[in-house]
Amino acid sequence: MIRDTIKAAQISAMKSGDKARLAAVRLILAKLKDKDIELRTASAVPDDDVLVVDVLQKMAKQRRESITLYLEGGRQELADIEQAELVVIEEFLPQQLGEDEVKAAIEAIKSELGATSMKDMGKVVAALKARHGSQLDMSKASGLVKAALS
Repeated sequence: MIRDTIKAAQISAMKSGDKARLAAVRLILAKLKDKDIELRTASAVPDDDVLVVDVLQKMAKQRRESITLYLEGGRQELADIEQAELVVIEEFLPQQLGEDEVKAAIEAIKSELGATSMKDMGKVVAALKARHGSQLDMSKASGLVKAALS
């Protein structure tokens, strides 16, 4: 389980004295705890690995956006901190598909669903997310779907 790997990384960072890594891992664990508390009242709780991957993907997206904003604002030191956190977060995410692999998956889904126009974009994106959601960045993937259907 991914959560166990993250907890082991916390212990390892504590033992090695790597304060930056320890802070990033603790941040991940805090977000997971927040999500657990949020889901206490939910009727359907997803699989733990699915939950962890979802939280990690959101955190990675936030870091990428922050890095862009910090660089535009001329705050390189803050961008470097966010980049260091992003590296730690991405370490726990499943291996991401390359652009060519995503395009191949989109083409397979398009032919399977018979999708030909932009009206079918929702179906294609939904099928893509269901099959490969943990292995790709959906914001980039939706752009590739749009390009493939236009």
